[in-house]
Amino acid sequence: MSANQPAIKSFGWIEEGLLLPENVSLKIKLDTGALTSSMDASDIKRFEKDGKKWVKFNVEAKDSKSGESVSIPFERKVERNIKVRGAGGADRRPVVRLKMCIGNKIYDEEFSLNNRGKMLYPVLIGRRTLEHLGTVDVARTFTIEPKCKASSS
Repeated sequence: MSANQPAIKSFGWIEEGLLLPENVSLKIKLDTGALTSSMDASDIKRFEKDGKKWVKFNVEAKDSKSGESVSIPFERKVERNIKVRGAGGADRRPVVRLKMCIGNKIYDEEFSLNNRGKMLYPVLIGRRTLEHLGTVDVARTFTIEPKCKASSS
């Protein structure tokens, strides 16, 4: 690396993120094996609003700062649907845009929604988002606290 090149930011494989604008602190797993980021969501219900496809869902997680269990209702426009194949067969999942603070930057990214039960890491950050973050050091965890300036949106 030359003296003119900035240092590459490296994150641990587990980090803390803030789901915005609600400011709920969540553990996130940086998953190089996933293309699209995903969010554990319950009570997923599809509906139409102004002729567009939307989805209602709850994000249930343990706030990593307070230790309290929280359930936050969301409504988001469905950006697209993805088909996921696994051991249990194929599944169609809605993809929505959500804002998350990781480090000192807010990322407005696509997340597929799936009720994954009570997962230790309710958020998986896939490669589409990781390409904006930096590298992942699998030997490290919790390398940086989320500290984003207030967003007007």
